[in-house]
Amino acid sequence: MKLVVQIPCLNEEHTLPLVLTSIPRHIAGVDEIDIVVIDDGSTDRTSAVARDLGVRHIVRHTRTQGLGRSFHDGVQAALELGADILVTTDGDNQYPQARIADLVAPILAGEADIVIADRQVHLVEHFSRTKIALQKLGSKIVSLAAGTHVPDAASGFRAYSRESLLLLNTVSRFSYCTETVIQAGNKKLAVASVPVRVNPKTRESRLFTSTRQHVVRSACAIVRAFIMYKPYMIFSSLALVLATSGIIPFIRWGIIEAVATRPGTHLESIVVGAVLLIVGFLSLILGVVADLVRTNRTLLEDNLEHMKRLRYGGPSLVSAYDVSQLGLAVAPRFDGLEVASRAS
Repeated sequence: MKLVVQIPCLNEEHTLPLVLTSIPRHIAGVDEIDIVVIDDGSTDRTSAVARDLGVRHIVRHTRTQGLGRSFHDGVQAALELGADILVTTDGDNQYPQARIADLVAPILAGEADIVIADRQVHLVEHFSRTKIALQKLGSKIVSLAAGTHVPDAASGFRAYSRESLLLLNTVSRFSYCTETVIQAGNKKLAVASVPVRVNPKTRESRLFTSTRQHVVRSACAIVRAFIMYKPYMIFSSLALVLATSGIIPFIRWGIIEAVATRPGTHLESIVVGAVLLIVGFLSLILGVVADLVRTNRTLLEDNLEHMKRLRYGGPSLVSAYDVSQLGLAVAPRFDGLEVASRAS
């Protein structure tokens, strides 16, 4: 059982040693622990510090590409290294790396595919009341979109099983946190949470410059995910609201016409109602198109999953029991993938 710890960094030469020295070297149930540092275009000695402290695997971007891209490249590196479990933490020493053993325990026990550390934001001293409220609201919305319960959806201290890494595909370059939770829920992966207490603040966040920017970007990511995975719900609801709003002006016009001394007036009600009904109909059409796009994305992700299994190797989709029941013979392993063929 191999564990890879992924550390995305941007100018973390001062805090990276704190992170690296606090990563446990031995965990029950894990045979090997490796570390991958993703240097996202740092202008300081981040990569040099990592090498000096014994890190053998460093992914370096010549320009800053964002946390989402760093996560994506870190996942590829972990799979190439043969990771059975991937843990993500931050280079600013925000998270307690000593709790990695607790984070991976549900995966080792076969109880979860993804484990997310719950920072218990109400206990974080440097979080304002507004930020705490927004974090909790955001987590509830993400949980609704994912169809699962995640107390702290924005937490970057996580553990992923190899199987979940083969199934997840990130698109956003801002942050992977929200997107992976919603994907995991819609792919029916088991998501668990472990409460932790974060370390004292070492610096300001480099992911966003203000709470407002964070809220706007997170809201855009959530809306995008909703449209991506539940388009029928979004556009059908919008169409219903617009259609209902469009009927009201017609009712108003009918009442006025019935009591008016000069029929034919108040035609603006008809115009407004017609526009709302047309827009509602267009929203319904957009919902149909978006649902077709979602179906196409599902098929593409299935193909991508198979390509990942061929490239990186992965657990067979057909167990030995299933093979015997289906009358299949298991051919020799090819690049880590068991191929089942019809027995003659």
